[in-house]
Amino acid sequence: MLIAGIIFAESGMFVGFFFPGDTLLISAGVFAAAGKMNLATLIPIVAIAAIAGDNVGYHIGKRYGRSLFRKPDGLFFRHEYVERSEKFYNKYGSKTMLLAHFVPIVRTFAPSVAGVAKMDYKQFFIYDAIGDIAWAIIVIMLGYWFGSKIPNLDHYILLIVVAAVLITLGPTLYHVAKSILQNRKKRASSNNPNQDK
Repeated sequence: MLIAGIIFAESGMFVGFFFPGDTLLISAGVFAAAGKMNLATLIPIVAIAAIAGDNVGYHIGKRYGRSLFRKPDGLFFRHEYVERSEKFYNKYGSKTMLLAHFVPIVRTFAPSVAGVAKMDYKQFFIYDAIGDIAWAIIVIMLGYWFGSKIPNLDHYILLIVVAAVLITLGPTLYHVAKSILQNRKKRASSNNPNQDK
């Protein structure tokens, strides 16, 4: 199932910033309300895919550690995402694996940061599984609720997905644009050292 693959890739392959899972799950919930997906099958598949992806992320972080995050910033993979996840992890400890699923970007990097920090694997697995299951149920049911309350909502799913992507990716796009502008200003000032005089 495509949904399972995307959810797995979000943490297992670090692409959560590209297609946030929240958007996908809300859309899936809307389709389930329209009778185009089986809700009883959808929730377990999503939860299992999220757990599997997070565990892959954890083991990548544990095995490759800091070397994974020493690469220079790219357009999407940025050290600030890892730092944000580390701060979240340091602030909330083991609760991170419960709460991180509800925070885009943090959700993608928290499992690998837990691996880098060598969080006890049994503790990680339990908290992460509970968080993944809760995330799958809550977000899908939110989409299902909207889909059941608003007639023919599935006909407007493309508009809903675009709106959800803009809302969930808004902060990330803002930071990427801000970073690009700052880099351009730095390059301009280094090319013209007399401009600030």
